[in-house]
Amino acid sequence: MPKVIAAATEPDLEWDIPIPDVSGLIIQDEGTMRDIKHEKQMRLLTEPLYGSWQVERPFLAMANVGLFHEPKQTPVVPDVMLSLDVSLPPDWTEHKKHLSYFIWERGKGPDVVIEIVSDKRGGERSTKMDHYAAIRIPFYVVFDTEHQIQADDIAVFVLVGDGYEPLPAPIFFKKLGIGLKLWHGTFEGVLTTWLRWTDQHDKVIPTGAERANAAEARVAELEAKLKALQG
Repeated sequence: MPKVIAAATEPDLEWDIPIPDVSGLIIQDEGTMRDIKHEKQMRLLTEPLYGSWQVERPFLAMANVGLFHEPKQTPVVPDVMLSLDVSLPPDWTEHKKHLSYFIWERGKGPDVVIEIVSDKRGGERSTKMDHYAAIRIPFYVVFDTEHQIQADDIAVFVLVGDGYEPLPAPIFFKKLGIGLKLWHGTFEGVLTTWLRWTDQHDKVIPTGAERANAAEARVAELEAKLKALQG
């Protein structure tokens, strides 16, 4: 009988249960739509990590991907989730079991789940919050710049017992080596308040474009200094 590893932190412990068959599970839902700002915010919370986050641990940063915690349960679909100490095999695109986040395949659940509020009906501070607590997500973040369901732009919670308790600012997840902050600036031509990941020095983790612009600026500065010395 095939077996599944119980958890990434207990490599020698095995459960004597069959590995679930995921071939019949729906892992894409075309009925869920987001506006352009929502979509940009989700990418701003994933792309910088893969290009600029200086971390030695493997991780997955995902947006709008199904999170399956039990084979016979309906999945939740977080706007963004971050999971450290997990990775995908080289041939992951060839197997359905790697195309969504199946907790029994990854060996653990995500460390951080972020929900971006689009209207009052999403349940980010009620049903979704209870669901994430039930499946033991350590950190839960609700981003709501229009204050549709909360007074603050950002609310961050830590799992304590069976429920969540608020975390005070500044937000830095010490065990993960990463933080979050509000950032007012321009991303892809849109000037507004964004939610950004930060490093241990509270500096935003840059996008690829920001890194390229910074490099160009350094080159231009060096060229200007060289011309001044030669002139």
